[in-house]
Amino acid sequence: MLAAGATVVAGTTLSGCLGGDGGDGSDGSDGSDGSDGSDGSDGSDGSDGSDGSDGGDSGSTTNIAIVSSPAGFDDSAFNDLAVEGLETAAEEYNIEINQVEETEQSNYQSTQANLAESGDYDLIVLVSYNHTEALTQNAVDYPDQNWMLINAHVDEPNVAGYTWANHEMSYLAGVLGGTMTTEELSHEGNSNDPSNAHIGFVGGVDGSLINAFEESYIAGAEWVNSDVDVDVGYIGNYSDTDTASSIASSQYDNGADIVYHAAAAAGQGVFAAAQENDRFAIGVDADQSVTLEEFQDVIIGSAVKYINAGTQEVAGAVAEGNFESVTGANTLGLEEEGVDVVIGQAFEGSLPDVVSQNIQEAKDGITSGDIEVPCSASGCSN
Repeated sequence: MLAAGATVVAGTTLSGCLGGDGGDGSDGSDGSDGSDGSDGSDGSDGSDGSDGSDGGDSGSTTNIAIVSSPAGFDDSAFNDLAVEGLETAAEEYNIEINQVEETEQSNYQSTQANLAESGDYDLIVLVSYNHTEALTQNAVDYPDQNWMLINAHVDEPNVAGYTWANHEMSYLAGVLGGTMTTEELSHEGNSNDPSNAHIGFVGGVDGSLINAFEESYIAGAEWVNSDVDVDVGYIGNYSDTDTASSIASSQYDNGADIVYHAAAAAGQGVFAAAQENDRFAIGVDADQSVTLEEFQDVIIGSAVKYINAGTQEVAGAVAEGNFESVTGANTLGLEEEGVDVVIGQAFEGSLPDVVSQNIQEAKDGITSGDIEVPCSASGCSN
């Protein structure tokens, strides 16, 4: 089911981003007690969701709440992609969506509890691993509530944890950057220096999750060229575009041809710096040459994860009264078609053949086990 769901969206336009400490969409929930909020039923008639009988299969409305990461909605990134999957599910099922924007992590405990206490929701989706600590308590306190947690997992029977292989897609981003830094590239006044193998990385918060993006990106670039130089910088959050632009500009000044970001909404500052310095960049989580079309002239590609396929799948399972089919820890990587790297829309067909050759070889090596990617989908332990 996971592979099929990802395949469906692989050819569609995505709009999402990682968002790190608040933009990675770490979790969500579906109300395992089946309380769909439509009638306040306590499940005594068998509609409590513990047996998967609640949701849209009876024609009733399936109510879903989604709580943002600290990056907030309308980020053209991670949060929006999670919402997109729910909206797609609503085209097939009778689903009502309540978007709850909460950008203060300190409020997640009470926000989650208030939604669960209301008994109104068949599913509560929590965007980002930032919700994990609060959910660890709330999943126990509200055992009849179904939850979906994105980019993390809480080991409780009423939680569906979905994590995408950030390290695998970042490795491919490194292959793209490591290849193109020594290839001739000129587009609308932007160009690189093929005589100098030099790229950059800008992260949001310097922590385990984003470290996996960084280390895997470097490993992918070094797989192509062991002599490549990689500059690394961290913003400290996922919203400060000015600091992101400043860090990226310093990397371009230092000789970097291409900068990859893992910084949610702040990543727009990297793209602005690429335009100002006549260089190039790599987007994250969605095809950002599409979601941020004003930067398509510098975005040569994006490392993407199909978060919308995951939220669509969980919402559909709840609507069909089959939440148990998606509970537990679910990891979606290359083998499940959950992540990929895509070429920017302005560069399709214009990059040298060695790019697609290297990317395909790297994919084959990762899925066969011949290439060991640093860290894991959930982060780096070091």
